[in-house]
Amino acid sequence: MTKASPPANDNAKAKPKAAPACPVCGRPRAEKYSPFCSRRCADVDLYRWLNGKYAIPAGEEPEPGEEIGNEDE
Repeated sequence: MTKASPPANDNAKAKPKAAPACPVCGRPRAEKYSPFCSRRCADVDLYRWLNGKYAIPAGEEPEPGEEIGNEDE
């Protein structure tokens, strides 16, 4: 009987991960402004937050007296 060879290590051949891009413009990140590439992109993101562009939509609230969770009846 022959001995099976050990499984190949895929991590040894994998390419190193590239640094994630700036979420505003897509350029490479700068350590000083991480996760952004520049002060400008950091300010653009702050402006978006302050103006509510990143707001999470709220779900509709049930009317007073309605039961929650039993929609089949």
